[in-house]
Amino acid sequence: MRVFSAMMMPVLLTVSAAAQEVEVTDNPIADIVDETETEIGGGMASYYGNELAGNRTASGERFDPGQLTAAHRSLPFGSRVRVTNTSNGDSVIVRINDRGPFARGRVIDVSHAAAREIGMHRSGTARVKLSLLSDD
Repeated sequence: MRVFSAMMMPVLLTVSAAAQEVEVTDNPIADIVDETETEIGGGMASYYGNELAGNRTASGERFDPGQLTAAHRSLPFGSRVRVTNTSNGDSVIVRINDRGPFARGRVIDVSHAAAREIGMHRSGTARVKLSLLSDD
């Protein structure tokens, strides 16, 4: 029995390791998601649109309302943030490239393109949840 166990143990370990590899590589979510999200709060969001197109943002780049960008008071430029409209569950990932919002009670200003993605382009404002994305 000991000889049989000694011969079968490496086979069992190999099969177990192969099964674990299949689980990881066949997981479509694992192939897509390689970043982590940290919820950083929420509140009211607004958007700014075509009237500011071409103006310089606080980061120095020109504002393009067609890009998925946003203004936040303190997050570093280049940060990626998932903005989720709490009324409909739609979300969009934006890149912080400006400072603001300066309107009282607002936590983020998103571009017109981002506002369309989350369904707030008609109302102009929406209650949102913010999550900071970071690569692993």
